[in-house]
Parts: sequence; structure tokens; C-alpha cells
Amino acid sequence: MIFGRKTPEALHINTERLKLVLAEPAQAVVWAKFQQENRHHLAPWDPQRDEDFFTPFAWQLRLENARLQYQQGTAIHWALLDQHSTEMLGQCSFSNIVQGPFMACHLGYSLAAAAEGRGLMKEALDATIHHLFSTRDLHRIMANHLPQNLRSARLLQSLGFEKEGYARSYLKIAGQWQDHVLNSLINPAH
Repeated sequence: MIFGRKTPEALHINTERLKLVLAEPAQAVVWAKFQQENRHHLAPWDPQRDEDFFTPFAWQLRLENARLQYQQGTAIHWALLDQHSTEMLGQCSFSNIVQGPFMACHLGYSLAAAAEGRGLMKEALDATIHHLFSTRDLHRIMANHLPQNLRSARLLQSLGFEKEGYARSYLKIAGQWQDHVLNSLINPAH
């Protein structure tokens, strides 16, 4: 068992409408395009980004780091692709994976503006959370959101996450330190 993995992880997961693909450096142009096209849509929920962030070269470096994190067992980044067109509709990541007595990680995600309201992120997270719990045997997944992000609050609740707290001035988002609602999901097999 390497990094707590019980079984080898698939390079992709198919759901009813999505193909979830592990992030790889060869996808840099696709990831950069997703970020460029959704720049204004994601800005209220993201840290401030410099112009470099939106370039394929920067994404090449980021995705090389994502692959290294995956190999080290500390993160898993997924691209959410439309099964028919292979257009990137979103991304989700499980980062800060810690083994030992904690056995937990953080969940982050974003969805294209044009893909919202169709249940695609719930579909993706249902699949990736199940995959993560079954391959890494983690105990807890933590996901935090801005108090005003009601869409994320409803999504997390629909996935079984429970509110655990409220952190003042938690992350610097859109150029300001902002409060966050803290949520977690416990592995039902534990």
C-alpha cells in the first residue's frame, strides 16, 4: 500500500455526462483556456490572479507540480470534461492529503459559468469522493466556502458535508481577507 492507496487509481473516471481526467502537463492549453474563459465568473471566489496565471506556460508549470503532488500522494487534481465534446467544464482537487492519524484532505472546485445549474459538479464530486475514499481510505474531506456562496453551501450539503464551524478572516479571496464556513464529510465506511 503506497501513500494509503488500497488499489491503483484510474487515470480517468466516466460518469453519466462527464469524463474526469487526472491533471497532466500536456493539458496546459485546455486548463489555461478554461481559466481565461471563466476569469470574471470565478474572480469573486478565487484569490487575485496576475496575468501570468492565465497563460499556457504557467499552467504547464502548475500541472507539472500537480503531477508531482499526485506521485507523492499529497494531492489529486481532476479536469471535468464533457464526455461528447471533451470541452473542459470545470475542475476539482483534493489537496493537502495527510495520512497517519489525521487521514484527511481539502476539497476545492470550480465550474464554468455555462455549465452551472445542471448538477455537473455534484455528479463529478459524487464520483471523485467515492473514488478517493475507496482508493486512499481517507477519513475526512474538508471543504470551505464564503458565507455568501449559497450555491456551494447547497452543493456541499447535498453531498453529505456537515457545517463544522466558521473561520473569520480565513483566506484572502478577491483581494480581501474573507470569512469562510467550514464543512467536512466523514468516510461512511469508518
